[in-house]
Amino acid sequence: MKTLFINIRHLAGVREQTILLRGNALAELPSVEHAFLLVEDGLIAAYGAMHELEIMLPHLPPNVVDAAGQTVLPAWCDSHTHLVFAKSREEEFVAKIQGKTYAEIAANGGGILNSARVLEDTPEDVLYEQASTRLREIALMGTGAIEIKSGYGLSVAAELKMLRVIARLKRESNLLIKSSFLGAHTYPTNFKEDHDAYIRSIEEEMLPVIASEQLADYIDVFCEEGFFSVAEMERICKAGARYGLKPKLHVNQLTSMGGIQSAVKLNAVSVDHLEVMTQEDISCLADSGTIGTLLPTAAFFLRMAYQPARQLIDAGAAIAVASDFNPGSS
Repeated sequence: MKTLFINIRHLAGVREQTILLRGNALAELPSVEHAFLLVEDGLIAAYGAMHELEIMLPHLPPNVVDAAGQTVLPAWCDSHTHLVFAKSREEEFVAKIQGKTYAEIAANGGGILNSARVLEDTPEDVLYEQASTRLREIALMGTGAIEIKSGYGLSVAAELKMLRVIARLKRESNLLIKSSFLGAHTYPTNFKEDHDAYIRSIEEEMLPVIASEQLADYIDVFCEEGFFSVAEMERICKAGARYGLKPKLHVNQLTSMGGIQSAVKLNAVSVDHLEVMTQEDISCLADSGTIGTLLPTAAFFLRMAYQPARQLIDAGAAIAVASDFNPGSS
């Protein structure tokens, strides 16, 4: 099916090819003024200025939409979300208001572990219906592409359950969806004193099934003090690489501990959070092909300093902004 949009005042975000934007280029928004746009079977087939329309499209399709001078923007790509969860954690806001930190809440069984306990007992169909509703809501607000993580399972069965929900969303939604395996979100309570055993479970039990069912596009690790060390992150990412999974990593949310440098060496697609950044971290990221993903709403709700966006841009880093949509902190 072809649909032609005419009389567009500004057709924004027009580029001849995909490029990684850095520095001053991030402020550029190339546009075509007084434009048309032809969409065929959900893909852009042609575009240009209205005065070129008769030359480029001598035979107009029957379905023509008059934009009447409105602006057409690209849909938003939300590249970091935790859209699949069983229940929100609004009760933890009281603890945050009282001044407790993210790490303190997590140490007392809140945060990720709280979500994992509830998700374990929630049927897959219920998780799907909840997530599908959220997906429809964000589509209405302009999101056209989204990454969704697992990570509230923390067991073989529950992680696979989450990833199968995401796979079903991929099949049944019109949005472009990518999935990330985040089994290394935190250590489950029963593995708190035996990290090696849990990592072996990821390597030997989770990843082979994920690969055989093609349940993930990326692998993620929460690299942070009290969660996964740099060495553990590297081990898990290398295991994922054996199954073709590229890293997209949680780093530098609470501390700077070498996660940026390690992620760059691993050729990570992105490093996400970045609330705590040293000059060395900024320089390392700026000199790499890894994207720094900023999650300002997480910093807001956790009452932390925002990510140093201006310093990153001025240094020449490639950055993105995402929602970190999740049940407890954004």
